[in-house]
Amino acid sequence: MTTDLSYRKSAIEGASTIGLMIALFDTLAGDLRRAAAAIHNNDIGTRCKELNHAVLVLSQLESWIDLTNGGESAQTLSRFYAYLRAKMIEAAINKSAKILDTQIDMILHVRSSWQQLDAPPAQVLEAKAEASSERISARYATAIETEPDSVRFSRSA
Repeated sequence: MTTDLSYRKSAIEGASTIGLMIALFDTLAGDLRRAAAAIHNNDIGTRCKELNHAVLVLSQLESWIDLTNGGESAQTLSRFYAYLRAKMIEAAINKSAKILDTQIDMILHVRSSWQQLDAPPAQVLEAKAEASSERISARYATAIETEPDSVRFSRSA
């Protein structure tokens, strides 16, 4: 197993639904990057393989859209995915790495929005940090009380 594959596997284990979407956005961007490089290298086989995989990833993302209950956001996301698919086809037909590069930028922009949604609020992070700090302080206080001779501080001149 390659390092990249190991990294991706560990990143998705235990990930939230949004975390999984972020991983798919990463995969999609990577597919398009490799397809763009293949266009520059005149490598038709790799270009087709990467674009085909990108279409599969895009299909997976589309399958998660709840058009019935998702409201305006679901409609917007559906249109975005349709646009990406059309641009990938256009890039394949015209052998345009530039079109793919533009799509990668858009994908990464949307990905960053999902990443912000996946981040816990600041209050949660502060509470976790405070609780962790209190646990550490309590642990050291207990150690000092039970074994005062084992904790010595010295000051050298």
